[in-house]
Amino acid sequence: MVFHSRREQAPQWRQQLLAQRNELRGGSFRDATMGICALIAAADGAIDPADRTRVAQLIGADTALQHFPTDELRNLFEDNCTRITLDPAFGRAYVMAQIAEATGNAVEARAAVQLGIMIGKVDGDLDAQEIAAVRDACRALRLDPQEFGL
Repeated sequence: MVFHSRREQAPQWRQQLLAQRNELRGGSFRDATMGICALIAAADGAIDPADRTRVAQLIGADTALQHFPTDELRNLFEDNCTRITLDPAFGRAYVMAQIAEATGNAVEARAAVQLGIMIGKVDGDLDAQEIAAVRDACRALRLDPQEFGL
């Protein structure tokens, strides 16, 4: 199997997400995606307010998430970020539990990782800490990180 870089995969992932949009209506997909976005945002130990704002804007504008109210998505993302900031260990455990809810649905689980990576790259490509956070999410979802070029 040949693995492509995340940059090469992004257009293909976007097409998949748009094609699966009607299958991605579940709360577990929503929660897992917002959890992964928060993990990536907090990966370096601090959540930059400018990045937090940009991620929140991207979340609201993403067509794969159009089935969910924008305010609901932003509130979930903000809640996850706040939990991680206030109590890193407990907050991270809470977010990982949110992510793990999508384990039972392979389509939702893969889509959450793909979308989390694409949104998480708001400030460029993922750094080593962000990649480690996505790998943790993949383990929680019982997915192979190599499937996503990690």
